[in-house]
Amino acid sequence: MEPFTNDRLQLPRNMIENSMFEEEPDVVDLAKEPCLHPLEPDEVEYEPRGSRLLVRGLGEHDVDEDEEDYESSAKLLGMSFMNRSSGLRSSAAGYRQSPDGTCSVPSARTMGLCAFVILVAISVIMVIYLLPRCTFTKEGCHKKNQSMGLIQPIATNGKLFPWAQARLPTALMPLRYELTLHPNLTSMTFRGSVTISLQALQATWNIILHSTHHNISRATFTSAASSQEKEVEVLEYPFHEQIAIVAPETLLEGYNYTLKLEYSANISSSYYGFYGISYPDEKKENKYFAATQFEPLAARSAFPCFDEPAFKATFIIRIIREEQYTALSNMPKISSVPMEGGLVQDEFSESMKMSTYLVAFIVGEMKNLSQDVNGTLVSVYTIPEKIGQVHHALETTVKLLEFYQNYFEIQYPLKKLDLVAIPDFEAGAMENWGLLTFREETLLYDNDASSVVDRKLVTKIIAHEVAHQWFGNLVTMHWWDDLWLNEGFATFMEYFSLEKIFEELYSYEDFLDARFKTMKKDSLNSSHPISLSSVQSSEQIEEMFDSLSYFKGASLLLMLKTYLGEDVFQRAVVLYLHNHSYGSIQSDDLWDSFNEVTNKTLDVKKMMKTWTLQKGFPLVTVHRNRKELHVQQERFFLNMKPGVQPSGGSYLWHIPLTIVSEGRNCSKCQSVSLLETKSDVINLTEEVQWIKVNINMTGYYIVHYADNDWEALIKQLKINPYVLSDKDRANLINNIFELAGLGKVPLQRAFDLIDYLRNENCTAPITEALFQTGLIYNLLEKLGYMDLASRLVTRVFKLLQSQIQQQMWTDEGTPSSRELRSVLLEFACTHNLENCSTTAMKLFDEWMASNGTRSLPTDVMTTVFKVGAKTEKGWSFLLSKYMSLRSEAEKNKILEALASSEDVRKLYWLMKTSLSGDNIRTQKLSFLIRTVGQRFPGHLLAWDFVKENWNKLVQKFHLGSYTMHSIVAGSTHLFSTKAHLSEVQAFFKNQSEATSQLRYVQEALEVIQLNIQWMEKNLKILKWWL
Repeated sequence: MEPFTNDRLQLPRNMIENSMFEEEPDVVDLAKEPCLHPLEPDEVEYEPRGSRLLVRGLGEHDVDEDEEDYESSAKLLGMSFMNRSSGLRSSAAGYRQSPDGTCSVPSARTMGLCAFVILVAISVIMVIYLLPRCTFTKEGCHKKNQSMGLIQPIATNGKLFPWAQARLPTALMPLRYELTLHPNLTSMTFRGSVTISLQALQATWNIILHSTHHNISRATFTSAASSQEKEVEVLEYPFHEQIAIVAPETLLEGYNYTLKLEYSANISSSYYGFYGISYPDEKKENKYFAATQFEPLAARSAFPCFDEPAFKATFIIRIIREEQYTALSNMPKISSVPMEGGLVQDEFSESMKMSTYLVAFIVGEMKNLSQDVNGTLVSVYTIPEKIGQVHHALETTVKLLEFYQNYFEIQYPLKKLDLVAIPDFEAGAMENWGLLTFREETLLYDNDASSVVDRKLVTKIIAHEVAHQWFGNLVTMHWWDDLWLNEGFATFMEYFSLEKIFEELYSYEDFLDARFKTMKKDSLNSSHPISLSSVQSSEQIEEMFDSLSYFKGASLLLMLKTYLGEDVFQRAVVLYLHNHSYGSIQSDDLWDSFNEVTNKTLDVKKMMKTWTLQKGFPLVTVHRNRKELHVQQERFFLNMKPGVQPSGGSYLWHIPLTIVSEGRNCSKCQSVSLLETKSDVINLTEEVQWIKVNINMTGYYIVHYADNDWEALIKQLKINPYVLSDKDRANLINNIFELAGLGKVPLQRAFDLIDYLRNENCTAPITEALFQTGLIYNLLEKLGYMDLASRLVTRVFKLLQSQIQQQMWTDEGTPSSRELRSVLLEFACTHNLENCSTTAMKLFDEWMASNGTRSLPTDVMTTVFKVGAKTEKGWSFLLSKYMSLRSEAEKNKILEALASSEDVRKLYWLMKTSLSGDNIRTQKLSFLIRTVGQRFPGHLLAWDFVKENWNKLVQKFHLGSYTMHSIVAGSTHLFSTKAHLSEVQAFFKNQSEATSQLRYVQEALEVIQLNIQWMEKNLKILKWWL
């Protein structure tokens, strides 16, 4: 799946730019409750030892001494509950009333009994105190600061539910689903039936699967021995989104069984599951559309199923629709049968063996353009009026499909590949097997309004989703803790394929930028390993869809490819795919394939586990002493407070060190070493003038040089920067500013390094320099240091003045030079430099005078619109065009301009309108909040809007989703005062505990703290130096 950002890394497959651094429950006594549906021997879920409770009647298990203590405590509590009322009666009976109405002195027996009761009460209190803070509810024992642990849950009908864990049991395996759905797009409801063929892998009494928000009207069970259907009861447990069917007989190992469920449900009003939308057509008439987004946990909301990635099965899907609609699913359509009432039933061929999250179906009015590729029909679908914008997507997909089939040496296994532009879609795209779904802006290309950046975005996202047909669909991670195997590989192949077949797009610049921003996130203490064993809850699963799973995963694969060589890397990838086709895998399966190819000359598994099982990345410090290079490693940790250490203990990576140097006998000499210890010495062939470690920034680490080595590099950049590649120059700019943020390098030295930019003509170094200085500007501006911020802009402008003056307001040049033009003119117009705003305003007035029919250069269109939006008349005209245009590319540029207004009333209206979905789709809201929060007039407004509408946002987007991550980061990442830190902390403290513990909440608080630290350390220096 592609999480969506407007430019992919203005951080999510879609990411976020950080700034400097985003009724009373029943008490159940299980010792007394009759167990109608007993748990099977392996079905008891225990908490970690610190909160473990053993309850009688749940099966016998061996316990150690500590566990016996807890068992005794649990029994004592149970006895206390059962005997409480009788104990009180006994106590009362011990007091006798005398005839005159006064109480006589209690007897010795009564005194003894009272003492016993007091002793029991004290014991109970001590037990409750000593036990980890547990609340006994019908969900079990809930320990604070820990996910809910279930002992034996209660179904909605009051009966015991026979399964206690969030993960499904493995006693059964689904083999095939036959799913029939009849959606009503007017009432936004649907009826469905699903027949599931099952195989018992071990004997069991219960069938446990996922289902949520279904009204199940009938359930039948058919055994292997009899073809007679038997009606069975369905137990529901919404807390885990599970249902249970207690079979009328034991399901025997190795035998097959059939479960059939008939149900009805609402079509979702969110972007999750089987959801419906409406949109106006060219005649302003409302049209209806229904689509699916199941990854990660929403297939269960469309049909009852075993909704975990390892439960792969085949699917036969039938859709009943009205005649005017088209229905699509993963597989080719094999029949369309007319039915009563003007309905049609479409049946699709049986699918390949696949995970439930990859199932997809769409119902709506669509047109398509198709092309055959070696027996596979590639089709691009969109709503009818936008069919003219699909040509680029079709051509791109055909080239990518052919490339991947050759590279992986495995043919795409389906007979068709559909790509569909959905009018309203939260994610950037989704890789459903054979039915890829996209936002309109990530699939459609408008020749009149799409810029080179738009073209690159569409091409990259198609490349990502097509790569998923092998990485994720053919071979799937066993569980969400290894999501990076899907997303990291698809992201890597996205950039790799573009370099091979769309070289003119200079996609390496985007990948480099992505690595820089991902490392900024990974340097936080709130980061996480990309292979994370503690992923269980829905929020934890959704939070795995972040830039680390995508871009860190891809970066590690790039580093490995560079170290091993392209041929070895490809052979290992091909072996991995062949060995595990249609299977579910873990990270070790990938590394085993690499070790098989390297024939154990390098233990790839040992090396790569140092990168996947621990968070963060290394800071490599190098010091040159004549012909020796002394190197050492530590974790790069963005916290400048003395004594503050990163959580997780000691860190050690196996680091491929690539080195380029300049000497008398060797120009641009290159070498490779593997650093496996904390420190080492590398011998050089001769004394050199300068040395650069991490060639082309293919390694996932930052390098810090000794003072004389930094000075040598700075000197070389001023003499002749082109001795180093543009990747290396951008890498040096990134590293020195990050090190300055850490306090390892004086900030002034970082500005000394970028003095060479007067002679820089490449996009990557200039954009990185503008990004790093832009972070400083944003912090100064938001704190009101306008004069200081202006002086910073002046300094940067002097470095880039010549390049800015050379820019023409056209779409001419290479894709990279056109992108640079967009960046430079945006910088100049934003800060009113040269005559940029005057030229832009002239173009805007001409465009407005033509009622928007005059052609504007696409690469500078956003800049022109932003300047025009500064006037009341211009803003109103842009809004009217936004409401009437059909081109998503042009509408996006207009929306960015509208959100750049300095009028807070307009900004609030935009966000409110997007939240409601009227005129501006809710899918645009996170982009709007980020854009509003970036600029001075709106950075406080954005956060106020998020606080005010928090519950609505969570209801629409899901608490753990990437969209919520983007919204929180985008509205807080420029805060840099203790007052704002306290406010954000207080807000999330008042939310649920699950909310306050979310990783992106911790990240947002950490970023604010780092901003505060940065300003405290550098403000005086900036005042003196600028």
